[in-house]
Amino acid sequence: MRTVFGSTANTALCRVFISILSFLMLFAFQIAVTSDADARKRKRGNPKYAAIVIDAKTGKVLHSRSAYAKRYPASLTKMMTLYLVFEDMKAGRISKSSRLVMTRAGARRPPSKIGLRVGQSISMEQAILSLVTKSANDVSTAIGDKLAGSEAKFAKRMTLKARQLGMKSTTFKNANGLTARGQLTTAADMAKLGMALREHFPRQYRYFSTRSFKFGKRRYGNHNKLLGRVRGVDGIKTGYTRASGFNLVSSVSSRNRRIVAVVMGGRSGRSRNSQMQKLIRAYLPKASTGKSRRQIARATSSRSTRVASRNTNQIVTAAKTKAVASKANSLISSRVKNAHATNQPSSKSVASIKKQLVRMNSKSTPKPELRPSVDMIKTASLGGTSAKSTGWQIQIAASDSQPKLMDLMKSVQSKNPRMLGKKTMSTPSVRRNGKKLYRGRFAGFASKRDATRACKSLKRQKVDCLALNG
Repeated sequence: MRTVFGSTANTALCRVFISILSFLMLFAFQIAVTSDADARKRKRGNPKYAAIVIDAKTGKVLHSRSAYAKRYPASLTKMMTLYLVFEDMKAGRISKSSRLVMTRAGARRPPSKIGLRVGQSISMEQAILSLVTKSANDVSTAIGDKLAGSEAKFAKRMTLKARQLGMKSTTFKNANGLTARGQLTTAADMAKLGMALREHFPRQYRYFSTRSFKFGKRRYGNHNKLLGRVRGVDGIKTGYTRASGFNLVSSVSSRNRRIVAVVMGGRSGRSRNSQMQKLIRAYLPKASTGKSRRQIARATSSRSTRVASRNTNQIVTAAKTKAVASKANSLISSRVKNAHATNQPSSKSVASIKKQLVRMNSKSTPKPELRPSVDMIKTASLGGTSAKSTGWQIQIAASDSQPKLMDLMKSVQSKNPRMLGKKTMSTPSVRRNGKKLYRGRFAGFASKRDATRACKSLKRQKVDCLALNG
């Protein structure tokens, strides 16, 4: 009996031992597989990651990793939204107390938002603070609706402004940063925008250091957790969508040094913040302590490129007036010189001079000349057209920047393929008072009626237009 029981106990013990051993082997295998997967993941790196650090005083790039690769901006988009708000405030088109009414499109935006209902309103300053702290998507869309008539039109203005600031790889499709096809940027472009905000709007820039914003009974804290925790950080914006990862643009000033750093595509808010702190610690000591110089040229108003021929007239009129005045001064100087000559001018010469002065005085405000016949030169254009085209054509804009003008013309052409798709674009120039002015024209209209009809269609799209013959 003892033998039987002993045999049964040994068998049970053996089974328990085998079970434990199998479990340990399986656990060890899982650990090995996981470690191998993590190692491969670390080796591949984060495909969304990009970063750049720039010395804000000298413009020198202190660190760069995938800084020129295209990424989704997420709520970093709101930096440009705010740039245009500040621009309109400076121009007097809006003020801090202007009311922003929530639109239907804005109210439909997903969070993050402050939840205004359609028809409710807030002041523009409250709107600014809601973007800086809460990163409110509903408010940013309402801003686009107010400043441009629709968010889509506002996004085009944002893109145009980006080009003017040198952000060549950035395209905006909305005012809030929610993922949209074609809405892309780079870490380098976001660094430029961060510097532009500080350089061009130093008084408004202080909004980016706001720690919290109270609206109604709620208080919203700033998503930028480095404010107040990392010495020298004074802004500026965070961003996150599933497509973009965790983004952050930081401006840091300490001990007479200033840098702008960008981290994009972080796997989490914590890892993004940690990486930003590492970059600040590593590269702020390498920044210049010398005199600061402007890094981002102030762009002209994004509305200035859409200047119609009436502004061309004003420039030409001013130039002609100045030319008349110059000629009159030259004639007067000549008379003063002759007054001291040995031979006095004849009565016939005096009468002739008087007639010229009267005639010139009557022309002191000449009529504008739309198509000056002097100083015309061949300029870069599509299809090899020259500045002096023949036949009926239309002029939609004038600008001192040929690239900006061409961008505008291509945009107008792409929106009107049937009407302008086969028309030839040209940018004839005229030099007035030492300055070259380019005029955007579409040539190839069969008749005055066709050109006039095209102008009427463009004017309905709020594009200025003038029909010209030759």
